Amino acid sequence: MESLTRRLTRLVRSREAKQVDRFAAERYVRDWLGSVVAGGAAPTGCRLRMYAAASGGLEARVFLAAALSHVTETDDLHNASVTHPGCVVIPVALELGRETGARGHAVLRAVLHGYEVMTRIGESLGPGHYRTFHNTATAGVFGGAAAASSLLELDEDGWVWALGSAGTQAAGLWQFNEEGAMSKPVHAGHAASSGLRSALLARAGVTAAEAVLEGDKGLYRGLCPDARPDAVLREAGGWKLPETSMKPYPCCRHVHSAIDAALELREAMGAGVPRTVRIESYPAALDVTDCPRPRTPHEARFSIQYAVASTLLRGPPGLQAFELDAVDDSDVQALLTGVSAKASADLAAAYPRRWGARVRVSTADGRALEAVRSSARGDPDDPLSDAELDAKVEGLGRWAGMEAVQVTALLAASRALVDDGPPFAVPGTNTP
Repeated sequence: MESLTRRLTRLVRSREAKQVDRFAAERYVRDWLGSVVAGGAAPTGCRLRMYAAASGGLEARVFLAAALSHVTETDDLHNASVTHPGCVVIPVALELGRETGARGHAVLRAVLHGYEVMTRIGESLGPGHYRTFHNTATAGVFGGAAAASSLLELDEDGWVWALGSAGTQAAGLWQFNEEGAMSKPVHAGHAASSGLRSALLARAGVTAAEAVLEGDKGLYRGLCPDARPDAVLREAGGWKLPETSMKPYPCCRHVHSAIDAALELREAMGAGVPRTVRIESYPAALDVTDCPRPRTPHEARFSIQYAVASTLLRGPPGLQAFELDAVDDSDVQALLTGVSAKASADLAAAYPRRWGARVRVSTADGRALEAVRSSARGDPDDPLSDAELDAKVEGLGRWAGMEAVQVTALLAASRALVDDGPPFAVPGTNTP
């Protein structure tokens, strides 16, 4: 039987990218722009840029652009695969597109190809893999390789070799989250640059394992105790890119449903004061975001308790809500003593297709309120409008210190890709 990567290659390369698909892909490029701009201005982003100052070349530029776009937790997310495709795929498509002189349509086709491969393989890795490995890193190398293979116009064998070389570089452990370390954006950078390198190796004729996924010593056997190989070729009814969610809040996507529920409760409370808060979610969310008393901005971005408490007291969280003075706020810290979180069987059964949450609040005046969300704002069934998407990018640009005219120019350059305009220079990657 032919390998999964060869059959996946044929499936993806046979897909036609129509104008409606290019419009959809450009929206994700536009959304990614805000993330890379904000990431470049954040403290972690400044450290990444210092590192990149000592490097050079295409791979280094791709690494930096990918890493920066994963710093502020504002990049997109594909629920079923638990991956952030944009932070890996789009930097490869834009930077390699500029390097090769490709036009907008080829860049957007590469984005579609990268999302398709990354999400399909991500869905196949299984929940056991996600408990230890960061899917954006491990599935991401395949997405980066696919985007690069598309732009390099590799033949079928070249694609298979690129995916094989990518698979042997799959890596990214969750231990950083246990220690509040800065490795998460490094995962995105590694996935993007390794995927690019894999396609360049394939173009040079460097062969790689065809059965890198399902082989006796392949990815599934080594890293995936409950792999789901059937997901790789599962019928999707179209491109998988539109299944991807966009984030309205700059924190872990696992907490967004709880934020939406908290916003509903905040409105219902009126002038009421929350006394105790009970949060229910699915186990995978708590594995990553059960942090009852965060003390740093990073911990706050991965704390479902903090996200809900902050939202109840201050409204929709922006980047300022995850700065140190906001985390240390005495009112939020006092409320956190009355916040608890646990897993719920019904929400667990719906995951990963649905990332839901339930929030219950008791108020100082004796009321008991509840709100439930089966999905989050920005999911495919509740997408951000074009105006909301532009406003998100503009807000992130302002936070990063960009002039309005600069942001407007970036948005226009992104939209021009649909008309086959040239790929633009990635903002925020000019090293110090």
